[in-house]
Amino acid sequence: MAVATVAALLAALGGALWLAARRFAGPSVQRLHRGGDSGLMHGKTVLITGANSGLGRATAAELLRLGARVIMGCRDRTRAEEAAGQLRSEICQAGGPELGPDSGGAGELVVKELDLASLRSVRSFCQEVLQVWGSGNLPEIGDWLGASAGEAGPGGSGAEPGRGPPTVEGEEPRLDVLINNAGIFQCPYMKTEDGFEMQFGVNHLGHFLLTSLLLGLLKSSAPSRIVVVSSKLYKYGDINFEDLNSEQNYNKSFCYSRSKLANILFTRELARRLEGTNVTVNVLHPGVVRTNLGRHIHIPLLVKPLFNLVSWAFFKTPLEGAQTSIYLASSPEVEGVSGKYFGDCKEEELLPKAMDESVAGKLWDVSEVMVGILK
Repeated sequence: MAVATVAALLAALGGALWLAARRFAGPSVQRLHRGGDSGLMHGKTVLITGANSGLGRATAAELLRLGARVIMGCRDRTRAEEAAGQLRSEICQAGGPELGPDSGGAGELVVKELDLASLRSVRSFCQEVLQVWGSGNLPEIGDWLGASAGEAGPGGSGAEPGRGPPTVEGEEPRLDVLINNAGIFQCPYMKTEDGFEMQFGVNHLGHFLLTSLLLGLLKSSAPSRIVVVSSKLYKYGDINFEDLNSEQNYNKSFCYSRSKLANILFTRELARRLEGTNVTVNVLHPGVVRTNLGRHIHIPLLVKPLFNLVSWAFFKTPLEGAQTSIYLASSPEVEGVSGKYFGDCKEEELLPKAMDESVAGKLWDVSEVMVGILK
């Protein structure tokens, strides 16, 4: 009995050492932008959804270190304020740029409430950011797109090609980078405030409306960038226009994959529509990352220690997972690149279903109706 116990302990120890060796000796994504690049994002404003934890928090921390003014768009304001306080302390302790409104935009951190499961919250957020037209009313998205091509917007005057419609300067005079990072993963069947299946509603529709309403500001701030966080799991999804709300059949894994496929199709269609505006949009997968995104997945109690060990050994840290988001948001190497799919800071190929232009166009049209842009 004693021999068996010792053997088991030795086997466990050996396995742990092997996993540790793989974790530290295995390939990893190089951390970007050190030293001389500390001011790379100076004077630029970046909006990150879901920035209070996981990938979003890691992305915010790195862009702050690069001198950006970061807006954290988060559902839970209390948790976001706590995360912001921690980030400020970490940046200051590390000798990063001075934070605050008097720092000329460099390293400033702002928290705003944004619930992507509520179209009302998305519109309220955008209204607060934009204060468009001085009227408190958001223009129709058709006005944004029309004005960008030099047509007359709702203010009655045309805009220069590649620029947004004329606006009264709002709370945020510019937006250089929008990072659609927030997401929900394999949750039980539930609906958003507006009656949409939660994963499709948050991961796709909430970001679709947010991006659409901020396009005017992005265009007037050009050159600007949009970064969309998707997943490799898009491969297992498809777009069923007969049941986008998953009322006929719900599989939490499949519905997550569908929402991530929608992210890619949205990115490619938006890139097509933004040609000539000097606003780029790219999509990425972060890899398998240790975050709280999997909070809805049940892991048996007895299996948890093994799962935790495996995730520590093989999963990316949030900082490692955030590298491609940081790269697409800040690197001069992707200036002017649009409509592409990235992983580990490199362009990757997509499956044919993610490049179907007819499906992408139809999804765009249907999404406009679902979020109320078109009646």
